[in-house]
Amino acid sequence: MDITVGEDRVSFCPNDDFDLKRIFECGQCFRWNEEPDGAYTGVALGRAARISKRDGVISISGSEEDFRTIWRSYFDLDRSYSAIRESLCIDDYMRCSTQFGAGIRILRQDRWEALCSFIISQCNNIPRIKGIVERLCGLYGEPMDFEGRVYYSFPPASKLAALTPEDLAPIRAGYRADYIIRAARDVDSGNIDMDELSEMDLEGARRALMKMRGVGKKVADCVILFGLRIPTAFPMDTWMKKAVAEHYGKDFDPAIFGEYAGLAQQYMFYYQRENSKGVK
Repeated sequence: MDITVGEDRVSFCPNDDFDLKRIFECGQCFRWNEEPDGAYTGVALGRAARISKRDGVISISGSEEDFRTIWRSYFDLDRSYSAIRESLCIDDYMRCSTQFGAGIRILRQDRWEALCSFIISQCNNIPRIKGIVERLCGLYGEPMDFEGRVYYSFPPASKLAALTPEDLAPIRAGYRADYIIRAARDVDSGNIDMDELSEMDLEGARRALMKMRGVGKKVADCVILFGLRIPTAFPMDTWMKKAVAEHYGKDFDPAIFGEYAGLAQQYMFYYQRENSKGVK
């Protein structure tokens, strides 16, 4: 992949599927926000960044080293999503879903951040999840100046493990505050080793995560897919249950999508949610 290095940014032409809105608004992450000009700014892996697309060229702030050591992996740029997308077109519904969601890529997020964020996500909506996450980062993350604004890193488990749920009252997470603290203590103590879980199979990782207070099957599968990067995970929320019921019935098995069932889930989720907007 050819890249062009500027004074404070790197530009590249993606080899295949890459759509900013679909990547950042398909429900997999909570710290990127669209700017009035269509660019997105956010924080990931301890870096604040701005990313934009114009005439097919992606530009992201930072140095060439940042691009090679952080963003190339974060956006999973060395994987052919168009080829995977084609392999998932097993019926007319999936052809529609994959065409509608073309451009989605599964981000390679920090594992602890994914665990904490999806604990926050349970029984919640995306605007409120994003608000809770930002307040958490503002209170306990490290500040960084970027383009005239102050951003905050995601606080490590070690910092949150020392807190009480009462300390988290300002983030307005409700009953989830207790779950956040318990998860932080599990990770900080080594009781839950996120790197070790990423080496397990889907069922083993799910069993381990579901031993944690506040982690049910849906949250566990989100963490497995977006944090542990096990691509067969297939999270089932309200949107997905509706999609499965309408198109596959009660005997549905995600195994029909093979090793990239998680990406199939993202196409289905995005297609179902976006096409249901405004429908009561």
